[in-house]
Amino acid sequence: MSQHLYLPIHTRATSNSLLDNASMFLCARFKTFQRKDTQCQAFVKRVIMSRLFRIIMISTISTNAFFVVLWTDYKTRYNLFRLLQIMEIIFVSIYSAEFYIKLYVDPINYWKDGYNLLDVLVIIIVSIPYTLRKVKGKHFPYLNIADGLQSLRILKLITYSRGIRTLITAIGQTAYTVASVLILFFILMYIFAVLGFCLFGGPDRGDVENWGNLAVAFFTLFSLATVDGWTDLQEELDKRNLALSRTFTIIFILLASFVFLSMFVGVMIIHTEDSIKKFERELMLERHMALMKEKQVIVRRQQEEVSRLMQTEKNVDHKSFSELVKNFKKTLRHTDPMVLDDFGTSLPFIGVYLSTLDNQDTTIYKLQELYYEIVHVLSLMLEDLPQKKQSHSLEKVDEK
Repeated sequence: MSQHLYLPIHTRATSNSLLDNASMFLCARFKTFQRKDTQCQAFVKRVIMSRLFRIIMISTISTNAFFVVLWTDYKTRYNLFRLLQIMEIIFVSIYSAEFYIKLYVDPINYWKDGYNLLDVLVIIIVSIPYTLRKVKGKHFPYLNIADGLQSLRILKLITYSRGIRTLITAIGQTAYTVASVLILFFILMYIFAVLGFCLFGGPDRGDVENWGNLAVAFFTLFSLATVDGWTDLQEELDKRNLALSRTFTIIFILLASFVFLSMFVGVMIIHTEDSIKKFERELMLERHMALMKEKQVIVRRQQEEVSRLMQTEKNVDHKSFSELVKNFKKTLRHTDPMVLDDFGTSLPFIGVYLSTLDNQDTTIYKLQELYYEIVHVLSLMLEDLPQKKQSHSLEKVDEK
């Protein structure tokens, strides 16, 4: 008996270990796999990330949306039937080519992006009417629903609009908080629906049309929460002289409209503002990275120029390194860019700083000489002042 129980367990353990080893082997092989078309992949990736490609796709999606609008008019559809068919083939071909190009660039990470999955969903929706016409025929009753879903093609604009993606991210971040607010709002409506049914839903004197059952009471409370036609509902209650009707209406409107709906809007605004700030930080980071790339390109070019100069001047005798630098400065132009990684320790800055200090010393020396001259003149004026006073007093005595 023990042997019969032991054999299946052993075989199961062996099979599990074989599966684990096979999965580990496949993962290791996949990690070590390297594509041989890296240059072509990089070129296609640059094409996808280019601004021209984005403009082409945005223009294609917008034009497709315009033709969908034309398709909704029966006369236009009848007169331009052949043109609409040709344009439909062109749009589907462009969407499919975009899908295959992106899948070629990154076949693994492509499926990890939610916006790429949205594009795949749009392509599937585009193919539904053709499939139904081939399988079920042109008179399939639900074919109009498949045609109506073609309006979802415009959702492909989300992939190429960072602003819309920021708003969608904000909405996704508010999902938990909004769900909590909606649950509290549902609890409030449930309490007031039961209370309204008990107070105003009586079959003898009550308002059966608006409070006759719980479902109708929920719909009536939704109208009160949106403050849409609440005066008409209150008039129906006033005609029947129902007690506490106005108190009930005012309390529910204050709680539902001015508290819960305002809370809902506030939560959306807060998370949208946070997403916008995050979007701005990402833009600043992208600009900084682009600037750093430009600096690297300039530094590399300067290094190449210096190395080329050293190669050309290798056979020329120079008295000192400063003479070589002077000759190099003569080859520079005013329009040549210069990148300084550490501005305070660079040779051009030190040269400018030292010349500035020399100018400051010269200016201070001249000011010092000027101050000495002013002091000398003032001392002479003070020495002459008593003699002038004495002469002036003697003149006054002589006049008397």
